[in-house]
Amino acid sequence: MVASLAWSSMFSRGCALPVNIGFCNRGKDSNTHLSSNCERKRNSAVLVRARTNAPVMPEYEHTPANRELRTPHSGYHFDGSARRFFEGWYFKVSIPEQKQSFCFMYSVEDPAFSGKLGKFDEAVYGSRFTGVGAQILGAHEKYICQFSEESNNFWGDRHELTLGNTFLAREAVSAPNGEVSPQEFQKCVLEGFQVTPIWHQGFIRDDGRSPYVQTVKSARWEYSTRPIYGWGDVGSNQKSTASWPAALPVFEPHWQVCMAGGLSTGWIEWDGEQFEFEDAPSYSEKNWGGAFPKKWFWVQCNVFEGVTGEVALTAAGGTRKLVGLTETFEDVALIGVHYDGKFYEFVPWTSTVKWKIAPWGYWYMSGENDSYKVELEATTKSDGTVLRAPTIEGGLIPYCRDTCSGDLKLRLWERRYDGTEGKLILDVTSDMAALETGGGPWYDTWKTTSASPPLVGQILRFPIDVDAIFKPIPFLKPPGL
Repeated sequence: MVASLAWSSMFSRGCALPVNIGFCNRGKDSNTHLSSNCERKRNSAVLVRARTNAPVMPEYEHTPANRELRTPHSGYHFDGSARRFFEGWYFKVSIPEQKQSFCFMYSVEDPAFSGKLGKFDEAVYGSRFTGVGAQILGAHEKYICQFSEESNNFWGDRHELTLGNTFLAREAVSAPNGEVSPQEFQKCVLEGFQVTPIWHQGFIRDDGRSPYVQTVKSARWEYSTRPIYGWGDVGSNQKSTASWPAALPVFEPHWQVCMAGGLSTGWIEWDGEQFEFEDAPSYSEKNWGGAFPKKWFWVQCNVFEGVTGEVALTAAGGTRKLVGLTETFEDVALIGVHYDGKFYEFVPWTSTVKWKIAPWGYWYMSGENDSYKVELEATTKSDGTVLRAPTIEGGLIPYCRDTCSGDLKLRLWERRYDGTEGKLILDVTSDMAALETGGGPWYDTWKTTSASPPLVGQILRFPIDVDAIFKPIPFLKPPGL
């Protein structure tokens, strides 16, 4: 069974109360601001579709070359070496009318080895945890995971955000080794996925490895996406989330927000329940390196009330290892806000970022630079769902806790010359924030301040366009960049 089979269990949504959400469809190439009229039209479209029971049919387009809003590090970073390596991808779709979100997480570990190591390879390379994983945290905070120790059917583009894996192929056909049309995917793949910046489809079955959480038996999906924000101002070159040194093996792991906000249209079948959506707020990011951070937290939201423009928030912090001979770690954090086409960035090399994070249930962050101040506070009454993450010690194991039903307050101001709060730019709330804590140990509330030393800050602020350096010599461009 694959994603595009006949609509056998059409899902009909009831009438939704009007709500101001992060995004509204305004035409394929339009970047004009939202208006109350646009919001009314959007909610009217939802009501009409619910009454007519008409299916939502996403339209596939092949990933274009030199697409707008492409961020650095969109590609697959594996360099062919036998060093310990993982890469992970995260794609989220939120459906405000249903108060539900779907978070798709993919990972590949130690791809230098196509399967479980034999005794000789273990003696040479040490213990490794090979394989490909697909996880979904979906509606009602239920979960599904499918994992294979084999990675020979995984593929990722060297420089673009396109990847896929076949867990089970159809008989007498070869698994895809690159982006294919939805029809070709159906012909080849029984269980697996493919995802691009503008298309996502797949079908997976739970493999029974997660008895400690509420699981569903299967999930299938097919939807298209129109990116609205990358990581930077609309109309400008997009930024590396961790600045230009992310192109160097200095910090582990690396992190890149690939799409801070977009609009997705399609459907997801979740254990037999059908969810349709049109212009649903969506998001994507990725990590790569030796393993996940030692300890971290994360806040992300694209659905807000009380706003008449596009808003996307990503904030995170963690304890990461500095590559070297010694076990040296540092605590870092950042806050990124996109609003009305502008990017407000609070990172340690330009700002002071503070946080106070409980082991679970409470997230507080603030950031301040020469021009702006930001503050966010999030809480949840949900117990959350335990998810898996790649680790050096045990591979893809239960390692973090997430919810998509967090309550969030976000405020953003201009900063006066004397450091006081000036004009209020944003004052918004949400009850659909994605919240996470992971790693550890989490003995108590984590309270810290992150700011780069002056010399380090100057180096990180230096405007090096790594991507532009390799334009005249594309054959030397590192994988992933």
